[in-house]
This record gives sequence, structure tokens and C-alpha cells, in this order.
Amino acid sequence: MASSSSSDILILAIGVVLAALYLFKDSIFPSSKSKAVPISTSKNLPNGSGNPRDFIAKMKESKKRIVIFYGSQTGTAEEYAIRLAKEAKQKFGLSSLVCDPEEYDFENLDQLPDNSAAIFVMATYGEGEPTDNAVTLTQNLSDESFEFSNGGRDLSNLKFVMFGLGNKTYEHYNAIARKVEADLMAMGAHRIGERGEGDDDRSMEEDYLEWKDGMWEAFAREMGVEEGQGGDSADFVVTELETHPPEKVYLGELSARALTRTKGIHDAKNPYASPVLASKELFEVEASRNCVHIEFGIEGSGIAYQHGDHVGVWPSNPDLEVVRLLCALGLYNKKDTVIGIESLDPALAKVPFPVPTTYATVLRHYIDISAVAGRQILGALSKFAPTPEAEAALKALNTNKEEYNQVVHDGCLKLGEVLQLAASNDITSYPTPENTTAWNIPFDIIVSSIPRLQARYYSISSSPKMHPTTIHVTAVVLKYESIPSQKVNAKWVYGVGTNFLLNVKFAATGEQAPMIAEPGKAQPATVSVPSYAIEGPRGAYKQETMYKVPIHVRRSTFRLPTNPKSPVIMIGPGTGIAPFRGFVQERVALARRTVEKNGPEGLADWGKIYLFYGCRKSTEDFLYKNEWPGYTAELGGKFSMHTACSREPPYKPDGSKIYVQDLIWELRDEVAKAVLDGKGYVYICGDAKGMAKSVEEVLQRLLGEAKGGSGEVEGAAEMKLLKERSRLMLDVWS
Repeated sequence: MASSSSSDILILAIGVVLAALYLFKDSIFPSSKSKAVPISTSKNLPNGSGNPRDFIAKMKESKKRIVIFYGSQTGTAEEYAIRLAKEAKQKFGLSSLVCDPEEYDFENLDQLPDNSAAIFVMATYGEGEPTDNAVTLTQNLSDESFEFSNGGRDLSNLKFVMFGLGNKTYEHYNAIARKVEADLMAMGAHRIGERGEGDDDRSMEEDYLEWKDGMWEAFAREMGVEEGQGGDSADFVVTELETHPPEKVYLGELSARALTRTKGIHDAKNPYASPVLASKELFEVEASRNCVHIEFGIEGSGIAYQHGDHVGVWPSNPDLEVVRLLCALGLYNKKDTVIGIESLDPALAKVPFPVPTTYATVLRHYIDISAVAGRQILGALSKFAPTPEAEAALKALNTNKEEYNQVVHDGCLKLGEVLQLAASNDITSYPTPENTTAWNIPFDIIVSSIPRLQARYYSISSSPKMHPTTIHVTAVVLKYESIPSQKVNAKWVYGVGTNFLLNVKFAATGEQAPMIAEPGKAQPATVSVPSYAIEGPRGAYKQETMYKVPIHVRRSTFRLPTNPKSPVIMIGPGTGIAPFRGFVQERVALARRTVEKNGPEGLADWGKIYLFYGCRKSTEDFLYKNEWPGYTAELGGKFSMHTACSREPPYKPDGSKIYVQDLIWELRDEVAKAVLDGKGYVYICGDAKGMAKSVEEVLQRLLGEAKGGSGEVEGAAEMKLLKERSRLMLDVWS
């Protein structure tokens, strides 16, 4: 009986082994053929066979010789990609395929024909990171194991153009454009012309204009084309619709789901109309500025967030600028006319907003008419001037860079104001059809030339562990004086996003917006702050006394260490404190659970939490001043806040102001010990140009000296190591 059983087991075992060998034969006995790259199936299909991710097939089908890939986080790189495509068509008659790299595969990049070229428009995001839609592209190009359709990594037939978008106040200026270029050239690709680099801190537009002419000359030589083969051609056809169901007309809705009021996932393409559950002014009455605290409700929305994330707020343009441009375009009396817009080449220029809509809706909700007018657009519009004098004025601003900078750039003039100024209208009077000269500019050119109105992003100032159904925002309201010139007096300039939020706050709390004095003048206050159509399309953003704001959440890597035993050092003057309020709340929520389970001694081995904060005066702009003592108590002495009030005593011995970097230096021994011995984490949030740079210099110096060396050598090495290990993280802006 035993031997029979053993035989059965042996036979069964042999059967299992044979079955396994058959099932896994490809893995155990690999074929001699080269292994296929499991990124895409397009290279195994003739001409893509309709594969929507095959850009080569699309180029062949539509007879395009240029493919343009853009890495864009906020839409700016996409705008420049479209501009390059339009210029290629106007100059040389060459059509382009403008591609979001997230929607395409790259293993057939080596198949780009010899008479074609690729253009890369790459923004650098965060700490030298690719934008979300360019992650796969950058990984494919740098990954040695990624193979193109030829079975290797040979791009010697590829000709490409590179334009990067960055900000010099950040350490990793244009890092992605440089990295992508280096990867392409390492595989044999040939760059056409010089790499262009736009600096958002200086003037992205001027950097682009200075670069593009030389690039196009090199492009013409490499591609064997001559300028003049193209011509002016419209991107869109705008049609006035006499009859259309009113319920199908977009009046500011940001998505089809918003128009039909159907449920769906809320993201950048379908923002959530979030109710404003609370709002208040954070600065004291004596302050000359505003700082708004707003709490957005997200219960039932499906939106989730983590501490350190950003919230995108979708504003509208102020009423004054909408009316001004309607008058300047001669459309004021047709503002509510329903229009349809169709792209003449969807691969080149998609209609950037939902249609059908109205003239007024486009200017109010969909395009950024509040931005400073670009120099290039003025040349294109001069041919539509109402008088020879207006044409000459606009051409002068287009061709004379110095005059443009003095009048338009320094004067912060929007397009409507420039058109009024060129036509000798009074830009200080409230615009009407009677006092504003109409320009006969085709509306399709306005749609083509002015970028889409984008969301404004703010660091979330709450923790979901303490506030799971609300998102808090802390925003200083942007208001400053323009620089006067011989043609334009100084005026108040208002940031679109923060003044939109201020309007919402006034309405939600039932306050009257205050009057202010004109720049450079004493009282009386005669200037009103901008007003906005905060009720939203069809009144969708107002329910009785409740207001709503369209929002979405953008993920961030700005996170606390998961282990509370790690020391944390946070530096955030001004509204740079916003994410750190969320950080501290996150730790407080964890401390509550820990104390409830293990008692106060459960916090004994936690690392110290330092917060270095700066403001002007403790009696004026100390944000959340009354909250911090409570957090300190709940964290059992593990949390300490160090505040520099720059415009009140104490001052330095020489009478100069004290800032956060000075407080860090005073505690240099503690900070160095927390970082070097405690393996602590350092976070910086706020102004990139001044504060962040000064803080990094102090950190570098104290770490270098703590290691027995200098800031320039040992300190720099330690800072580099901290960044590589994500123990020094920045959330900064210029």
C-alpha cells in the first residue's frame, strides 16, 4: 500500500513539473530573437494601424513634417508649443503635430523621416522635476533598457529643436530641457540651432523672442526650406449662431459635466464647485494689506488631499477688463451673442475652451485678458488699427523693445488698455462704447493669441487628519503700483486669483469692498478694488448666502517624514507658513492618537519640530497667531516656534532688520545637530529669490562648520546630499 502511494506521488510530481515547463517555457528557454519592448504595440502594427498613440502614423496620414512635444504643468509650455507650430506654418508652410507626450509612445521616435524634425518645449517643475505629463518621456529617454523600434538606442537620424521654460531663482534652472537635450544627443540626435531657455523670473516672452529668430534661420538651413512659403492663415472659424438651445450654451462652465450638472471625477479638467464654508481676514485692521483665509468644503465631492498638496482655484477676469476689451473690439452690444468656434487644424490648435459660448463669456471666463499684453501680439494686431496713428503706435510698441518695456511691461498694461492707449483713448475712465475706439480685430485672432485662463495654485494650509472635509487656503492679496512713464501714470495692479478670492470673502461675510486712494495720492479714497462675477455661470456659484468656487487638487511631494522620531525644521515667512500649518496639524492629530493610546510618554521619543516664521509686525500680520500656543501644548514640548518681526524691535546691533535666516543662525548648533545627528528633514516655503536663497546659504554655512569645514566645501556637499535624499525640500515661488 505504501509503495503504491509513493508511485502515485512520483507520477503526480513529474506531471506537475512537465506542466510547469510547458507553461513557462518562454521564460526558462528564451528565444534567440530580441525581446520586444513592452511599452507599446504600435511598432508591431503596420503604420500604427490606427493606434492613437502612434505619432509617426498620424504625421504621415496628415502630411506633417514637424512633431512638437510639450512638457507643461500650468499650460505655458503648451502655449509656446502652439506658437512654434503656428510660426512654422506662417513662415515655411509646414504643418505640425502638437503632442501631449502623455498621450503618445516613443519607441518609434527613431522612425521620424529625414525631412522631418521634432521640437521639444519642456518646462521644469518643482525641484528639477519633469512636469506630470512628461514623466514617461523623460524616463524613456534616460532609461538605458528602453529600446526604440530598431532594437537599440540610436537616434542619429533625429533632428530636434529645444526650448526650455524655467525660473532662475530656482536651483535647477531649466534642468529638464537640458537633461532631455543631453539624453537625445547622447543617442546621436542632432540639435538645430541653439537651445532656447526662458526665464519666468525675468521675462519668458522676451527670452523666447530673442531666441526664435536665430532658431528659425538654422531650421530653414537644416530642413531645406525658405521663409515666405507660408502665409497668414486663421486657426479658427468663429460663427455667430442665430439659434441654439440656451441650455447647451457654455456661460463659464469649465466642463461638460458642469454644464449638464452630472457627477464625475473632479480634477483639472472638471473642477469642483466647492462651497466656501468659512472665510476671514488674517491681517489686523491697521494693516495696509489683505490676507484671506478661506475654507473650501469637499464633503461628498470625491476629492481627497494630503498635507503639502496644492489647491488650484479657477478665477474669472475682473468686470472692468471684460467691459474694456468688449468695447475695444466693438463687441459690447453683441456681448451675449452665441458663437461657435471650430478649429481649422485640430492637430495644430484645439479650441481651448468649451463651445458654443458667447463673446463676453470667452473674455470673462476662458482667456487670460488680465495678463500684460505680449510684444509679439501687438505687431499682429496693428494691421487692424482704426487709424494710421493707432497703427503706428502699436507698431512702435511691437518693434521698439525699450518703449514696450517702459510703457507696457512696466505699466502693467493689459491688451484692452494697450488698444485704448494706441487709439488715444483715456484708459483711466470707465470704458464705454462711446469713449473707446473700436478695433476691427477678427475674434478668431483673439482666441488664437491670448492664452487660456488657468487655475491659480496655493499651498493647502490644513491637514486632512484634522480637517477631512475642508481645504484651507491662506493667500496674501496681490496689489502693487505700476511704474509710471511719460505715456502712462502709475496705477494699482491687482493679481487676478487673490483679488477674486478677496471678492468671494467680502460677499461671503457680507462686507462692503473698501475704496482706496489712487497711487501716490493721499485721501480721499476714490478707487474701487476690482469686482468679479462671483455668482458664476447661471448663478451656479451662489445659493442664498453661500458662495462656491471651482477648485481641484494637485498632488505634491512636499511631505513630512512618516516617522515622527525624525526632527523637522520648517522655514516659512509670510504665507510660506501655509503648508506648515498643515504639517503641524498633521503631527497634532497623530499626537492625539498617540497620547490617547500610550499617554503623554508616547511622545517622549519624537523628534523636535522647529518652525521659523517671519512677518512685519506681531500686531499686524502674524498669521494664525492665536493657534500656535495650542499646538505647542498638544505636542508636549516637541514643537517650538521662532518668529522674526522685521519691523519691530529687537533689531541687530547695527539697526538692521532680523529675518528668519538670522534666527536659524542663532540656533545653528541645535539645527546642525537635528540635521546631522538626528537625520532631520528641512522644509523651505516662500519667496525663492530672496528668502529661500538666503536660508540655503545659512544652512550651508552652519552645516559646513558643524562638520569641521567650510560652507563652500563641506556645507555644499551636505546640502547636495540632503536634496538627493529628499531631506531638504522646497515649495517656493518668485
